[in-house]
Amino acid sequence: MRVNLNTRPSNPSAFGAGTIPLTLTIRPACGLPGDYECSMDSAALLQLLRLQTDLPSYVLEGFEAKLRLPLGARLMGVELSESVLTDIGYFID
Repeated sequence: MRVNLNTRPSNPSAFGAGTIPLTLTIRPACGLPGDYECSMDSAALLQLLRLQTDLPSYVLEGFEAKLRLPLGARLMGVELSESVLTDIGYFID
């Protein structure tokens, strides 16, 4: 399933050299309703994207840099398998 991923820091005071606690919003890329939010840290999200997507490294590096911004980061049109989405907690009908 193709989805849009939006992040925002869930604890802005936790910015530093380590991982960042995030709120991840998953939204179907086709525009249908079905938003899902979950808590995740930046390291877990980046590991998931590296292992479970075919996104090029330069895209992931740019996304990782934006995770540190107060407004968060976005990835549009990411292909995630149903099993990955289910593991995150996003249930597909």
